Amino acid sequence: MGQHKKVRKAVFPVAGLGTRFLPATKAVPKEMLTVVDKPVIQYVVDEAMEAGIEHFVFVTGRSKHVIEDYFDIQFELEQTLRQRNKNAELSLLNGLLPKAGTASFTRQQEPLGLGHAVWCAREIVGDEPFALLLPDMVMRAEKGCMKGMIELYEHSGGNVIAVEECAPDQTHKYGIVGVGETIGSGFRITEMVEKPAKGTAPSNFFINGRYILQPEIFHILESQERGAGNEIQLTDGMLKLAQQQDFAGYHFRGQTFDCGAKDGFILANVAFALARADIRPTIEDGFKALVEALK
Repeated sequence: MGQHKKVRKAVFPVAGLGTRFLPATKAVPKEMLTVVDKPVIQYVVDEAMEAGIEHFVFVTGRSKHVIEDYFDIQFELEQTLRQRNKNAELSLLNGLLPKAGTASFTRQQEPLGLGHAVWCAREIVGDEPFALLLPDMVMRAEKGCMKGMIELYEHSGGNVIAVEECAPDQTHKYGIVGVGETIGSGFRITEMVEKPAKGTAPSNFFINGRYILQPEIFHILESQERGAGNEIQLTDGMLKLAQQQDFAGYHFRGQTFDCGAKDGFILANVAFALARADIRPTIEDGFKALVEALK
């Protein structure tokens, strides 16, 4: 096992407008919509914390100041909780916050795509590898996805992309990777294809929204031409980086909920609620009744 530069920082691109959740997102950032009782972004930050990330970099937009406020101390609330001896609630709030000075916020300013959002974090990340977690994707597993990726990175070095399996007839909906030789708990990625035509996919492993990337990606994205949707696409940048550096795939075995879509968001609420020992007894019968009514 070689020595590789530690992954200390994680980037969270949270500048999206959330148009699929209008009218709610007219006033509330989509990342602050709650799955049970925690905002979506908190689940993703928790995953990064579990993996040992030390510095959290949020790429925001002008309407996302609520996210910055959320990851800060709210003096009036905490003072009220102390006065009312709400010690459990106070401990809960304090346990969710990154340590002072470990959260940074920068503006994307223009909606020019994921690649552009990543590039906007370049000055904060600097010349070191970093994790990238898409905030719409909320994951549930015994071991967090990013933690498993860090473990693979410590073995493989280079760049790591988390992947999951989909039905072979669904590969045209995703970014798909080619599978090479086994590396630790993952495999060498031989190619990346964005939404391949039916019957042409190199595998049924799709990219699920978690990455560990080397800082050379910033130089590529700086001059990256606009691609699909007239945006600067991260996949295009990774394809160029793959000509110079290795990419490994981490096979995530768990549940992933796309909370940027209504169906994924609703399913996440159901799954996380049923996994909670304090909530399940009071809602399980209600869920069963709703399901029975569908028959």
